[in-house]
Amino acid sequence: MPSTLTRIATAALLTAVMAVAQAEVCALDDTGREICLPAPAQRIAALSPGATELVWSAGAGDQVVAVVAFSDYPPAAREVTSVGSHTRVDLERLLALKPDLVIGWVTGNPQEQIRTLETLGLPVFAIEPREFEEVSSVIERLARLAGTEVAGNAEAQRFRAGMAELATQYSGLAPVPVFYQVWDEPLMTVNNQHLIGKVVALCGGDNVFGALPRLVPRIGDEAVLEANPEAILAGGMGEENPEWLERWRAYPSLRATATGNLFFIPPSLIQRPTPRLLDGARLFCEKLEIVRGRR
Repeated sequence: MPSTLTRIATAALLTAVMAVAQAEVCALDDTGREICLPAPAQRIAALSPGATELVWSAGAGDQVVAVVAFSDYPPAAREVTSVGSHTRVDLERLLALKPDLVIGWVTGNPQEQIRTLETLGLPVFAIEPREFEEVSSVIERLARLAGTEVAGNAEAQRFRAGMAELATQYSGLAPVPVFYQVWDEPLMTVNNQHLIGKVVALCGGDNVFGALPRLVPRIGDEAVLEANPEAILAGGMGEENPEWLERWRAYPSLRATATGNLFFIPPSLIQRPTPRLLDGARLFCEKLEIVRGRR
């Protein structure tokens, strides 16, 4: 029969094992891998501007120790140490910051660098939301890994509810043939599978290049003239720089130009898969309502 000392030791061991199991946090990333941490992350590295925003949205901004170039939102992110760009991370500088969780971008970060980080024992949680619901899901999963579920889940639900409200508000409206310009040189757009393409559809737009096979197709001015969209919406090189629209004013016979339906959308509101996409979608929908009102 076990002695009292043995029973106490066994109970203590079981308590320790249970404590470790309870402290461990796990979540599936967007490649389908389960990433587990022994405890919620306290030192997070975000390797894209979108990842930075999403970590802050999850309520874990105070735990971010490394970002990359153009991580400019929220403003506090500008004060965090930059370790390069999303296409080339300074691994030595990153490792010196001792992150216990790295947030990578599935198609944005160089895979050889991601593999190096994993070889060195750093957990890399890869994200790339391509649906509205996936934006909320990523926030919830990041919050789980960071131990900030209350704040993260609330923000995820706010975004989820806001997008659902827009879907109801703009369903069944007369479609508007739309060209969305995501880049200038070379001229680029998005197809229907892209998250921006889903914003077009949400607002009752008909993406004139939606059927193209690539997520971000390269096109030419001639293709836009042939498609003859009723509205053109574009970002630009900066949040208040609508110069990309000037190119289309040179084509007065283009329907969007002739009707004055050339609209600027601040790029960070529409081109990053973060909760600010809700603000971008609202603005996008409002522009298409202007088009309908001009008919």
